[in-house]
Amino acid sequence: MTDSTALYDIAGPRTRRRHRLYGIVSTLAILALIGWILYLLFDTGQFTAARWSPFEYKGIQELLLKGLGNTLKAFAYAAVLSLALGGILATGRLSDHRAVRWVSTVVVEFFRAMPVLVMIFFIFVALKVQPLPALVAGLTLYNGSVLAEVFRTGVNAVDRGQREAAYALGLRKTQVMTYVLVPQGVRAMLPTIISQLVVALKDTSLGYLITYEEFLHAGKLIASNLDYDLPFIPVVMVISPIYIGMCMLLSWFANWMARRQRRSPKTEAVDIAPAEPGTLLPGGPPAPGRM
Repeated sequence: MTDSTALYDIAGPRTRRRHRLYGIVSTLAILALIGWILYLLFDTGQFTAARWSPFEYKGIQELLLKGLGNTLKAFAYAAVLSLALGGILATGRLSDHRAVRWVSTVVVEFFRAMPVLVMIFFIFVALKVQPLPALVAGLTLYNGSVLAEVFRTGVNAVDRGQREAAYALGLRKTQVMTYVLVPQGVRAMLPTIISQLVVALKDTSLGYLITYEEFLHAGKLIASNLDYDLPFIPVVMVISPIYIGMCMLLSWFANWMARRQRRSPKTEAVDIAPAEPGTLLPGGPPAPGRM
């Protein structure tokens, strides 16, 4: 008999060969696509020295570094404010007061449904706010609303018995949330929180539409304002890996945090000494052999 799981049977020899064939065909198709893209890039002269020579100039390097710094600054503001707003809205949605829950629900659902670009343009044009505050405000309202649902779902995902046991010990709701539910819910929340922060990092590129001098805006200036046969593709090939690297760094940070939590003394199992002959209860009779 072959081993099986609760969801599916273990694949047999013919199925494994078929899956291996699917993997080989898929890998060849992906390699062919990459080869075709590289052929087009070489055929159109995207790797010629003339296309890449602008990046040797100090002014262009400083422009890219300034744009990268502005992107990280906007992301840092938006990430901190989004986490704070998400926590406040999640607390409101978990409140025992109906009016607070209703107001928090309306705010969350409204800003979750509103496109980020529309909010940024409204704040920038209608309210006449400067580019950086407008970008940060739009990202904060959207990502904070999404994170509020993440926090609320993570808290509610904790086993109900944990909540009931904490209340049975006489803890208040604030203490139950602070010491019992939130610490346990963080493990379930962390991957989604990091994923949403990656979305916020990528959405900082919308700042170029309101003339905020972030990383994509710097690349756009290089590609459109220099008389070097419009090196648009080289600019994309420089900017894209940096964006991908920053997102991968966030993912690595999430994995590191998860491993750190698993190694935390508060979550590790406690070693219990093996039982030995001895007195079981204070004042009880001594065990045999211990006279």
